[in-house]
Amino acid sequence: MIRLLILLFLGFGFAYASGGSSDGGAIPDLTFTWVGIASLVIFVIGYYFVAAEEKYHIDKAKPALFTGTFLFILVAFYYAVNSMDMNLVHTQVEHIILEIAEIFFFLFVAMTFIESMIHMGVFDRLKYNLVSKGYSYKKLFWATGLLAFFISPVADNLTTALILSTVLITIERNKASFLVPGAINIVVAANAGGAWSPFGDITTLMAWAAGKGEFIDFLFLFPASIGGFLVTGYLLSRFVPDETPFFDATTEKKPEMMHGAQVVIGLGVFTIVCAVLSHQVLHLPAMWGMLFGLSLLKLYAYRLKKVHNSHFNIFHSIAKIENNTLLFFFGILAAVGALYFVGWLGLAAVVYDPAVLGPTWSNIGVGFLSAIVDNVPVMSAILKANPDMGLDQWMLVTMTAGVGGSLISFGSAAGVGVMGKLPGIYTFGSHMKYAWTILVGYFASLAIWYVQFEVLGLYIKH
Repeated sequence: MIRLLILLFLGFGFAYASGGSSDGGAIPDLTFTWVGIASLVIFVIGYYFVAAEEKYHIDKAKPALFTGTFLFILVAFYYAVNSMDMNLVHTQVEHIILEIAEIFFFLFVAMTFIESMIHMGVFDRLKYNLVSKGYSYKKLFWATGLLAFFISPVADNLTTALILSTVLITIERNKASFLVPGAINIVVAANAGGAWSPFGDITTLMAWAAGKGEFIDFLFLFPASIGGFLVTGYLLSRFVPDETPFFDATTEKKPEMMHGAQVVIGLGVFTIVCAVLSHQVLHLPAMWGMLFGLSLLKLYAYRLKKVHNSHFNIFHSIAKIENNTLLFFFGILAAVGALYFVGWLGLAAVVYDPAVLGPTWSNIGVGFLSAIVDNVPVMSAILKANPDMGLDQWMLVTMTAGVGGSLISFGSAAGVGVMGKLPGIYTFGSHMKYAWTILVGYFASLAIWYVQFEVLGLYIKH
């Protein structure tokens, strides 16, 4: 139904004069009316405060939520005073709520599982196992990077980056020659790992939920994702000292996981399987399978309390969820939806015309844009504009939107999170010193995608 509406909007987006009343349910073009121009200006101002979160010390959820909710109030007011069809606004908002709810509840459950595993000591044990092996800085560099690459497809790139950057700072607190390349490696690995899984990044989740590819289609991005990461990792590793950090086994106590932690890990894996089956086989939203998995976690928590007198309380894990992150996604997706409704994203889709840039060059440019602007609104705008592209191009933009955010330190949620974990060490300046390694890896990913998808045709064509 959502895809049908998108096609309807694209078909009629420019068919009616500015400020005119609707006719037969078509969406009037309001881009150059006062409400259209005001919406664009408000969005730009709101997004400025989102991007300048560190400068003004204001959580990005505040300007995002205000912008998203206020824009639709403004558009609805315009419709009301001009005696236009209010059902159009009501229908659009309902469908945006539906789209956001699928992502919102999916992330809600995923975050609950992660917080539960943190509470049960799963990641503390992981951290100890790494630092107690006696590995050199180079081996720890590769260990944390590879873990980030393979954990992020399940745990999401932000959570993965936060966990493994904590591991970094536990290993070494002062040696910038290890911490800076290690931090960059984790950010690149988390973003690259998130690009080939619908669960690894909000952008891939959005593309999957929008029906731009089946679950298996995203897995075909694995060669390009890991290839680019390995190229960047190799170049970065040349700057890491080949020494061994000090570890005193007599003072470092091995952390113990809580009873039932292994079962919770198993339930997390099973929940992901349920999400895939819900979306691919049962044609239910992916979040339906996630919520079913949450119900199993709650039942298991009840059993732990009754049988083992465990202090594990699922609501304590829910309370620790980053609600501001969820509200940020709600606000920014609503704001992009408003820009689409008034007609601006129809204009943005022009660059995908073969006579302008065409899909390939446009999608490559998306990677650089997502390094400056957060990849969530960028991908949301592309999905709303819905340019006519094949599966190969939808996979390309999914990869570039995710991987491209690594080019600048604040270009992705993972990068911003790691900057917060390593203040004064991993900064914009220290990142840009090694940014060329990320750029080389980005072009390596593009080359692998081109050979695999365009030359060899090694993907499932629907």
